[in-house]
Amino acid sequence: MSNRFSYRPRPVPAVLLGLTVCAGTVRAADTTALTPPASSAPKTEYITVHRISDSAPGHQPGGGLIRPENSVRSISTVSRDYMDKQPPMATAYQLASMLPGANVATSDPFGFSPNTNLTVRGLNNDAIGYVLEGTPLNDVAYYSGYPSQFADSENYSQVALAQGAADLDSPVLNAAGGLMSLSFLDPSQKAGGFASVSYGSFDTNREFIRLETGNIGNSGIRGFVSYSHSASDNWRGPGRDKRQHVDFKFLKEWGQGNRASLIGSFNTTITSYYPQVTMESWKADGIHGANNLAGHYDASNADNAVNYWRLWRDPERTFYAGAPVHLHLTHKLSLDVTPYAQFAYGNVPGGSTLTETGLYNGTQPLSDTLTLPNAQDGTAVVRANYTQRSYRSGFNSTLHYKTGWNDFVLGYWYDYGDDNEQQPFTTVSATGASGDIWAENSSSLIHLANGQKLLGGSFHTISQTNALYVGDHISLLHDRLTIEAGFKAVMMSRAGTNNVPGPQYRVASNSMEPLPRLGVRWRIDEQNQIFFNATTNFRAPDQTALYNTYDPTSGALATTGSADVRNEYSISEELGYRRTGQWIIGSLTLFNYNFTNRQISTLASQNGSIIQTTMNAGGQTSRGVDVEIGLRPWHHFSPYVSGEYLHATIDNNIASGGDLLPTKGRIAVRSPTLQAAAGISYDDGHIFGVATLHYTGHQYATFMNDERMSDRTTGDISVGYRFGDVSRLHKPTLRLNFINITNERSLSGVASPTLNAKDTNGIYGSTISGSAPSYYVGGGFAALFTASTGF
Repeated sequence: MSNRFSYRPRPVPAVLLGLTVCAGTVRAADTTALTPPASSAPKTEYITVHRISDSAPGHQPGGGLIRPENSVRSISTVSRDYMDKQPPMATAYQLASMLPGANVATSDPFGFSPNTNLTVRGLNNDAIGYVLEGTPLNDVAYYSGYPSQFADSENYSQVALAQGAADLDSPVLNAAGGLMSLSFLDPSQKAGGFASVSYGSFDTNREFIRLETGNIGNSGIRGFVSYSHSASDNWRGPGRDKRQHVDFKFLKEWGQGNRASLIGSFNTTITSYYPQVTMESWKADGIHGANNLAGHYDASNADNAVNYWRLWRDPERTFYAGAPVHLHLTHKLSLDVTPYAQFAYGNVPGGSTLTETGLYNGTQPLSDTLTLPNAQDGTAVVRANYTQRSYRSGFNSTLHYKTGWNDFVLGYWYDYGDDNEQQPFTTVSATGASGDIWAENSSSLIHLANGQKLLGGSFHTISQTNALYVGDHISLLHDRLTIEAGFKAVMMSRAGTNNVPGPQYRVASNSMEPLPRLGVRWRIDEQNQIFFNATTNFRAPDQTALYNTYDPTSGALATTGSADVRNEYSISEELGYRRTGQWIIGSLTLFNYNFTNRQISTLASQNGSIIQTTMNAGGQTSRGVDVEIGLRPWHHFSPYVSGEYLHATIDNNIASGGDLLPTKGRIAVRSPTLQAAAGISYDDGHIFGVATLHYTGHQYATFMNDERMSDRTTGDISVGYRFGDVSRLHKPTLRLNFINITNERSLSGVASPTLNAKDTNGIYGSTISGSAPSYYVGGGFAALFTASTGF
């Protein structure tokens, strides 16, 4: 809604009546006459001024894809104006996909599938920090973000992507690729709500309702609670995804800027797996054939049976909660404190086979003879589970002391994580049924004669992070010059146990990294500014890097863990120019990154389950330029364009098989040279629409650059009509979304990069065998109809 306010000034000449102030301009408009009390005194005339701000729907630059910024670093923001025109189940990744540097790989049109990825300037999603109003959302073990779990899009007020660096006080460890900051809408001061229903392609349905309490008595507290249910058939292959989600926020404001809130999200899903494909299988079968899971269980053929879709369903439960508090202590002193908690449980299973004899528990041979249903020649189809149960809690506190032109910052962040991962197995019936896909019910799992569960792996890790940070925000020359200097010391410890027999039991790692930073912003005039920043970041490898894993059919070492792991360290710089004009808002940013021990996320098959792991890619240098331009609405039209040029190269040869691969100087994986996006929005208050187009250049999938995926262009269209208020219904709206309008059949991203796809001669002359990388397949065409209304 527009920000509207009325006031009663001293009497004004009648010639001024009928004017509306809008973003610094004066336009003719209707007036609202306020009739003064009857008296014998001369009549006094009053005016009402309507200020239509940049935050008002239909009046935002670039259709809600850009806004004026004043930071010392690059930031791009998506606001409600754009989100209100997108499919309601769109994830934070999909909402940010038009921003410069953002490259989103999806596996389905609507964002249900967890098989998705975001890279920013070629840096993977596990190199990005995710926070919801100061509450961290990253996975405690793998750093990844799972956007379908975060929140419902109707509850976001904005999605901001800082491509180059996280804020000094952000509670994240791994943000070399930037920070995605999510913000909820503030609860309304009046009781009411919002509801929507959607139906579309692949029998997709979704229902959403948000209830607003309004001000609760005289407590000054107001809040909202929302619930959504959604389901969709797989667009390729068999399967159906189901999701239920709850968001809430309660807020109290008082005094001079004091503010306390309680926020949270609960999510439960059961999603079907979309197999990643190799280049060979993609060229052979495309979206058909062997690139999909089997719709029917073939008990007579184990190779086919392990691909039965029901064995690959992925159930997940997550809960995020935080309580951000801002206290104005004195005229100069303020305090920000955010305690938070996170719980997650999930199972990432897959179809596999297991022998009835000759099994191993870690490296220990088992004398047990199992009795497995429908075994043939001593081998049976089973479901290989991979469960992760994690708890996380902590707090982040920041003290601000403002005096003169200085705003000093002193902060402390503490984070505690408890992560338990196991790989039990479940029997499969003659019809392909397997008990309890959550793998929580012990009776459904395969046990040994001594009553213990048969486990392919079992890890338990406790991690603790302590971070101290200090900084100063200096404002000089009437805020024309801003200088931000900061220093953060991060201490991270991990202690764990490998709970299967073998040479490894206790593991531990400790890291301490100093992270200085500096940023400067110079405001040339009211419309033009330049900025520069230099930032350092680090991340430790995933927890899986600590542990040995073993093949339960042979006891052989599958992967080797080590406590002597090297942390990734990076130094990044940005130099940028911004313009905030009467019609044009835009920015141009040059960036440079230097990495040592670059951590690359990849997927691995562990005893039939697909898990995430990392590889050390040595040094890397990334340089490029980002640009984005948006126009303020002109005759209700708001265009937007963004683009990126990226040149990311590997700095050294990588060790493999006792030799070195000649990778120095080659292009880094997941780093398209060119990306571009364009969109145009129309909104006259009733009729609205937006058309977007996104181009991503080719990406290498191997460090040897001997295999790559082709470039990709996709387009989406949204159209709708917003009615006026009807009785208690506020602005009922009808909307149609058309996704991937050309039905582009293409690979959307690199799921699992490898060192080399083809056999390659190493530096020292040995032959290093190649292995095929795998890819995400982008979703096909889909349409969705949504009816919504406030009340």
